[in-house]
Amino acid sequence: MPALSPTMTMGNIGEWQKKVGDAITPGDVLVEIETDKAQMDFECQEEGYLAKILADAGSKEVNVSRPIAILVEDKDDVEKFADFTAADAGSSSAPAKVEEAPKAEAAPKAEAPKKEEAPKDTTNATPSRSDAERIFASPIAKKIANEKNVSLGDIKGTGPSGRIVKADVESYTPAPKAAPAPATKAAPAAAAPSGAAYTDIPLTNMRKIIAQRLSESKQSIPHYYVTVEMEMDKVMKLREVLNKASEDKYKLSVNDFIVKASALALKDVPEANSSWMNDSIR
Repeated sequence: MPALSPTMTMGNIGEWQKKVGDAITPGDVLVEIETDKAQMDFECQEEGYLAKILADAGSKEVNVSRPIAILVEDKDDVEKFADFTAADAGSSSAPAKVEEAPKAEAAPKAEAPKKEEAPKDTTNATPSRSDAERIFASPIAKKIANEKNVSLGDIKGTGPSGRIVKADVESYTPAPKAAPAPATKAAPAAAAPSGAAYTDIPLTNMRKIIAQRLSESKQSIPHYYVTVEMEMDKVMKLREVLNKASEDKYKLSVNDFIVKASALALKDVPEANSSWMNDSIR
């Protein structure tokens, strides 16, 4: 797990852009990683083949420097790591198993022709199958596509190596799939009342860090409060009229009007009606 920001101590594993056996060249996006600041692509700086994925997509809070994948120089060495696990990488028995890797790496260095032949085979296979199975797109492009309910497979990328970027998704106008989009968007809103009266939103690393920093600032940094004076003449007159009409059955206070106004405001702006649940936002 690389440290992609100065304050990053752990990260979440997003979608792997390469699968076991795929050839990797410098600059290829290996995996998406969510840091404490943002979600970004991790570009591999070495040439070789992906032999084993040790941290599956969706893994949470993976510490920096923890092994997440194994790369080899020779494609024939990929099978040697089929049963290799993350525990093997961190256990005392790891050197015995990893001893095979240096031997396999030494061979391609001495035999230049073999190293050149391997990429030729992969380049012939990559354009047809690999690109069809894996869609290369930036994280922001995927997010916008999900919001618009647009399939990335229908979009032609204009980025490097055909990568789909933000502008490609925003400029794409689907013809047959335009009608289903509103229906799928409306589904979550309609489904919410039938189930629970609330929705829990999983926390990203960024939101966790923001919450941590806000708590620290509240506790350790001096702060001040800003107040505003409001004219409540009309509310006071309304309160007087309603209390007279109650015939002493009830008595409304100014606080009752404030609570009522707050409740109406929260219905108009549901995002403000949120609670911190430590592992999610409700």
